[in-house]
Amino acid sequence: MRTVAILLLMIAGLVSADRGAETVPVRGLCISAPAPGELDRFIRFIKEELAPRDVNTLVLMVDYAYQYKSHPELADPSGLSEQDVKRLVQVCRENHIRLIPQINLLGHQSWAEHTGKLLSVYPQFDETPRIKMPEKYKWPNADSLYCKSYCPLHPDIHKVIFDVVDELCDVFEADAFHAGMDEVFIIGDDSCPRCAGHDKAELYAGEVNAIRNHLAEKNRQLWIWGDRLIDGHATGAGMWEGSYNHTWKAVDMINKDVVICDWHYEKAFKTPVYFADKGFHVVTCPWRKPDVAVKEARMMKRFRRRAAEADKDKYYGMMQTVWNGTDDFLNSFYNGDSNKKNTEANCFRALFKKSE
Repeated sequence: MRTVAILLLMIAGLVSADRGAETVPVRGLCISAPAPGELDRFIRFIKEELAPRDVNTLVLMVDYAYQYKSHPELADPSGLSEQDVKRLVQVCRENHIRLIPQINLLGHQSWAEHTGKLLSVYPQFDETPRIKMPEKYKWPNADSLYCKSYCPLHPDIHKVIFDVVDELCDVFEADAFHAGMDEVFIIGDDSCPRCAGHDKAELYAGEVNAIRNHLAEKNRQLWIWGDRLIDGHATGAGMWEGSYNHTWKAVDMINKDVVICDWHYEKAFKTPVYFADKGFHVVTCPWRKPDVAVKEARMMKRFRRRAAEADKDKYYGMMQTVWNGTDDFLNSFYNGDSNKKNTEANCFRALFKKSE
């Protein structure tokens, strides 16, 4: 009952707002890994923009856009090479930026009409092989297909994904890994011979913990998006920012050293209180609305300042998200768009002011 009450108060906005001046530990950017042809420009951006704005965390969404050696069948031959990654590692180290690679695990194994690399190469891992990819994607649809998921109970899935996770973390010299895990609408499907009848929250928590435990063997930290751990019904957060298939119950089943990236793009939800109350470190993540990002940043600092001393660091910080691709973001950032206020580049500027 206490959790539901906290959530309802947060959504109703009944917590007073004021400004806090305290600096949060994480000042981050989450963006797709640059293509090799964009690497020079991206490195210049790190030096000339991230570092002067005191951005200290960079999550790079790599997925399979790397020339993997452990599973070359999954590698994009036009993706980043080991030499390319080492250039990123060096510039981030020189500028005191923590570099965290990401591969989307569990959900987001397809997009629109296209099946992703993992299920294209290993179709046996598909949670719902009965659902065929459409020639022209529409939402909603009769199959309730948003993105495909892999089956977390397939006996061979972890051998493959842990190989590429380890390789990516090794080449990035990373002490943390972001596994995505967001917007998982397909889980525990009734047609899956392994998952049918299983509790969806237990399946989700089991996969989070399996990934976390594997990373912990090499002292690496797991980061995930937080939307599947928010009760959509209780909060009114909507099906994208909250769970309507009961995976939210997993919040009480996963290890507390998992970092939760709590994304809200249209309004400043006060869900950091929820995650911190559950014992997690939480990072609030805006997208393209500068006003929302600034409100979220003030909120995060306020929560941190008012928290008990032992709980302050649970309010871990802020991370700008970019979903339009690295090339598009850099073009917008450097060339500008005077006709638009709500852009990722403007949101980034509002969130992280440049030091004089």
